[in-house]
Amino acid sequence: MLATVLLDDCSLPLGAPWLPPTRILASMDDAELLRAWREGDRGAGEELFERHYATVERFFRNKVSEPDDLIQHTFLACVEAAPRFRGDSQFRTFLLGIAINVLRAHYRQLQKQRGVGSLHSSSVADLGATPSRIVAGHEEERLLLAALRRLPVELQLVLELRYWDGLKHEELAELLELPRSTVNTRLRRGRELLEQHMGELASSPQMLHSTITRLDDWVEEQRRRSPLSARGEEG
Repeated sequence: MLATVLLDDCSLPLGAPWLPPTRILASMDDAELLRAWREGDRGAGEELFERHYATVERFFRNKVSEPDDLIQHTFLACVEAAPRFRGDSQFRTFLLGIAINVLRAHYRQLQKQRGVGSLHSSSVADLGATPSRIVAGHEEERLLLAALRRLPVELQLVLELRYWDGLKHEELAELLELPRSTVNTRLRRGRELLEQHMGELASSPQMLHSTITRLDDWVEEQRRRSPLSARGEEG
């Protein structure tokens, strides 16, 4: 298996075809890269980071003002948690689970500082957290993102994981350690509150109607937007 290559000196198993280190890393799956990174292969870590940076950056984008430290913490925690990843689920789901724990720990610090309630009742706005940047090409998108930050954190989480990251109900239940029925309830309640907050923030009934009607379009636009091309754009 080419994953056994010693990348430092590019030595190969006897009889194996030679491939440049970058080609070898690109041919490895996420689980192999994670094992190699844990064993000290920095290149494997960089490859894993490149593959999944956009997912983690998008997760933190609308929830914290300075996401870079939390992104780095998520990937480092991923290495520490590597023995728990057995490939039963997608690595991306495993990584998002770690990102959730990192975010909750960050929010618990903010809770103490501001003396606010639990994440089931407090929103990002209540915690005093501002987004790192609002990347929106349309007023409807800005309305959507602003309304999301008014939701209780746990409802914002489940909505964004469902629609931004495309996780299925079963994956959400496993990731959030909740019964499927609770996930369904939170999704329904989150959607209701989201539309209520959009109604409070919308500049006109027409704007509200346009946003709700094309809600899936705005979500897809945010999902596809490259974090690298988004740098420096403010809504």
